[in-house]
Parts: sequence; C-alpha cells; structure tokens
Amino acid sequence: MRQQIPNALTLANLFCGCCAVVLWLDGQPYFAAAFMAASFVLDYADGLVARALGVHSPMGRELDSLADVVSFGVVPGLMLYSLLVEALCPDNLWLWCWAAAPGFVLTTFAAYRLGRFNLDTTPRSYFIGLSTPACTVFVLGMALAAHDNAFGLGEFLRQNPWVTYGLVAVLSYLMVSHIPMHGLKVSGAGPAGWGRIAGFALVGGLLLWGLGPLGMSVVVVLYIVYSLLVSPVRE
Repeated sequence: MRQQIPNALTLANLFCGCCAVVLWLDGQPYFAAAFMAASFVLDYADGLVARALGVHSPMGRELDSLADVVSFGVVPGLMLYSLLVEALCPDNLWLWCWAAAPGFVLTTFAAYRLGRFNLDTTPRSYFIGLSTPACTVFVLGMALAAHDNAFGLGEFLRQNPWVTYGLVAVLSYLMVSHIPMHGLKVSGAGPAGWGRIAGFALVGGLLLWGLGPLGMSVVVVLYIVYSLLVSPVRE
C-alpha cells in the first residue's frame, strides 16, 4: 500500500489535467488554471513522497510521464490551439480548425521529451532541454493574458497568428534540445541551489504582482536565459 501512495498522487495529477482540458474548452480558463496548479503541486509531491517512503518503482516512473503527457502536453497544446482558433477561425461553429491544428505539435514534442526522459538513467541535478512543466507555465501565462487581453496581447495574437506558430516551434525545439537547464528542485539543493530557488520565487512573485498571468511567461523566459548564461553543468 505504501508503494501506491505516490502512484495515487501521480494519477491525481492526470485527473486534474483531464479536468483542465474540459474547463478550458468550456470557456473557464481560470478554473482550468486552478486545476493546472493542482497538477504542478501533485507532479512535485509524488516524487517527494516516493523519496520519503523509499518506494521508487518502474511503474511510478512510467505513470509519471503518462500523466505529464496530458497535464503538460495536451493542456498547453490545447491552449495554443485555442489561440490559433481565435485568430484564424473566429466564426467557426465547430471546435475543429485545420489551421489551428499545429498547436498540438507542442503536445507531440512534449510526449517525445517525456519518453526520452524515461530512458535516460544518468543521474543529474539539472534538466536536458526545457522541462514540460516550465513550458506549460509559459503557455498558461500567455494564454490567460491573451484571454484578458492584458497589455493588448489577445488582440496582438489574433492579428498575428504567426507569432503563435513561432512559439510552438521554439518551445517544441527547446523541450527536445540538449541545452542544460537548471532543475530548481528543493531536494538535494545546496546553498547555491537554495539561493537560486529563492531568487526565482521572489522574481516570479514580483512579476505576477506587476504583470498578472503574463508574469508566469516572463519568469520562464528569464529562467531560460539564466540557464543559457550560467550553465548548470559547470556548477
């Protein structure tokens, strides 16, 4: 039974991801975002609990990636798809829009990244490529800001769908790239790691306060730039 506790948290992550899909399609983005927040917490908690209980298993590793494909693959793909629908098929009476389908390219690359992650047994304190949760945070912040038309972002993306296409391409590449990215994990973090985590938490809080949901996207951009400038491999 102890071994199933982390698995239950992983499956709860999957459940929340499924709920987020339906709520986003139902036009309730902030309720969808609340379920996504729960997915982030559960995705972190399952590993933390597994380590605390000493119950690592191949099943848990597989379930974790399967759940993440939905929560951090399908959901951000759907958000990008919705942004493209608003730009290219605003009068469509149906949910489907061929021109918006490339939004789900992000989902396919997320699945590839998660599959590759499962096969990588090299112990590291950092990620290779942009993690799927970080990618999802970026897309979620941008999609919520576009929904509210914060700073005119919604109107800008509706008039310039090529920007969304470009973001799909860039984010997809970053996820499967071999660029080292800081892990920002509490477990095993030394003094430098704790300082980095606290720094990003502070900056993220200030950006959320000043920019609203768009602050989530900005902090992910800063995280990517920081990882490029200060390689975690050299630490």
